[in-house]
Amino acid sequence: MNRTRWIRAFLVIMAALTMAMPALAQTTAESALLEMREAFGRRQPERIGALLSQVRGHPLEPLALYWHMRLQLETAAPEDIRATLERMAGSYWEDRLRNDWLRVLGKRGDWARFEAERPLFRMDDDRQVQCWGLMLDARAGRLPATEAAEEVRQLWLAQPDADEGCAAAARALRDDGHLGPEAFWQRARLAMEVGKPQVAAQAVSLLDEDWAHQLEAIARDPARFLDGKLTAIRPRTQEMVTLAIIRLAGSDPEAAAQHLERTRWKAQLTEEERSWVWGVIGRRAAQHRRDDALAFFAHAKDHFLPPLHLSWKARAALRAANWPLLLDTIDAMPERMREQPVWVYWTAHAIRAQGRPDRASAEALARSWYASIASPHSYYGQLALDALGRPVTLPPAPARPSAAELRAARANPGLQRALAAFRLGLRSEAAREWHYTVALHTPGGMNDRELLAAATLACERAIWDRCINTSQRTREGADHAQRYPTPHRDTVVRHARAIGLDPAYVYGLIRQESRFVVDARSGVGASGLMQIMPATARWTARKIGLSGYRPESITDHDTNVRLGTAYLKFALDAFDGSLPLAAAAYNAGPGRPRAWRDGPELPAEVWVEGIPFDETRDYVQQVLANTTVYAALLTGQPQRLRDRLGSTIGPRPLNAAADEELP
Repeated sequence: MNRTRWIRAFLVIMAALTMAMPALAQTTAESALLEMREAFGRRQPERIGALLSQVRGHPLEPLALYWHMRLQLETAAPEDIRATLERMAGSYWEDRLRNDWLRVLGKRGDWARFEAERPLFRMDDDRQVQCWGLMLDARAGRLPATEAAEEVRQLWLAQPDADEGCAAAARALRDDGHLGPEAFWQRARLAMEVGKPQVAAQAVSLLDEDWAHQLEAIARDPARFLDGKLTAIRPRTQEMVTLAIIRLAGSDPEAAAQHLERTRWKAQLTEEERSWVWGVIGRRAAQHRRDDALAFFAHAKDHFLPPLHLSWKARAALRAANWPLLLDTIDAMPERMREQPVWVYWTAHAIRAQGRPDRASAEALARSWYASIASPHSYYGQLALDALGRPVTLPPAPARPSAAELRAARANPGLQRALAAFRLGLRSEAAREWHYTVALHTPGGMNDRELLAAATLACERAIWDRCINTSQRTREGADHAQRYPTPHRDTVVRHARAIGLDPAYVYGLIRQESRFVVDARSGVGASGLMQIMPATARWTARKIGLSGYRPESITDHDTNVRLGTAYLKFALDAFDGSLPLAAAAYNAGPGRPRAWRDGPELPAEVWVEGIPFDETRDYVQQVLANTTVYAALLTGQPQRLRDRLGSTIGPRPLNAAADEELP
């Protein structure tokens, strides 16, 4: 009997050990993966190679292979790279490694291998690779050279930094006679306007290397260059003068305008060059909310202005309530730009405000424009609903994913790899694999039912950013519980209501700040759900008497929400209860919106449109739109964006009490 019991106990122990073996092996593999990541950061391919055998068969083996080969890409034999790609087949990391290799091949001019690999690059999201591909298409006659040259020009002008691919393709197409020098000067102008003289120097050096040195002097002191006695007789005077005035406009628009009016430059600069520079000056004036912005723009011909200048001319016309000019400016925009919701909305607004040719027909036309973008899912869509007199209501959610659809999502190799990376804390790698799987692995991405199932998978695991972003990709039907989740609901509602904040506003802000990633950290050091800067956290903790606060507490979700809601309430009180102003202060610091509200009292949506920072304007719009949807979700009642936007925004009343200086 004792012998029998001993045998049974032995068998139970052995069975338990057998079942535990995969877990033990996985733990070993995961430890190896984390060590590999550190070795990748230290650029140690030998160490990664020594650990590869420990991750064989693990879902993240393709990531390990990527780390290993990426560090050797410049020196590895092509057959070894292809063998690695085959072992990673179907993963994000296969496509990313192929992208990296295509860049290496392009820089080397190894066009035979480039042409062989390029059709296999599924994401095709790299402008440099696209530019090289267009250059080769033109040379091989697969694409008309003029068409390829125009596509390269557009890609190159959109590149924010100096790159090799589009620059090399532009030079090759110029040498072949298909791309004129004006593209190179346009590239230099755009770069000089946004304060990147090195990018401008690269562009002009492709025409003449000596001009890059001249450009460096212009960037250092444009006024001195313009006042130089020899400037008017130097080579390429008009282009260099154009760049100098553009550079000067960045710091002193008034001085730039005075230079542009000088007889010596009026005679030398073309109408196109003068228009472009007046556009730069007008944009700067509009961003500083100056009343003379439209006077500067009046010197320019719209058909010479780039899209950036036209957008700010439209905002200046909007601020002045000059509806005919606003409509004319929008009409001058490229078709793709005119079709953006922002300009569709303001077209409808201007038609209604102008009331021509008669009030009834103008109203009917405006309503048709509003209706084309009306939606609860976006800021301009909600503005359009308001203009139509319709509240934001949330339609019924689509049918939940079936058991079979959920099984398919759980079995998807790409999602499995992403989930494995999330479990290991490899958030960046996990997010890229996830996005690739749902959006890029197959042409057009997953269908709606697959997206809903994948989003459900993310929601179940509290991976809220993937839950939101995946669900937002559905084309027909929206699951608002997925798109606008309410994690940490007790914490958010408790802290918000304790200080008189609308929980919907807090949720709207958190969704934009962190997508509910508790350990989110921005490049400038903001942390946690509400992305609080360390100095702001310390100041707020002192203000509310939070005893025992330590810097590491900032990522505790309860502490983070308590500090974030408290600071948001301080901002809201400082800005007279204005949600747009408080959101702008939360994003850009309180000093900027204090300055931005100076001037005439404006309709709130006009003031928001005139926020000079693209990031802050988008942030405020998204927070307000989010808040409106959250209010509908939390109350179950129809909502209006106007109730959060307010009616007007202007200077603080003269008799208002001084507000405390917020950090």
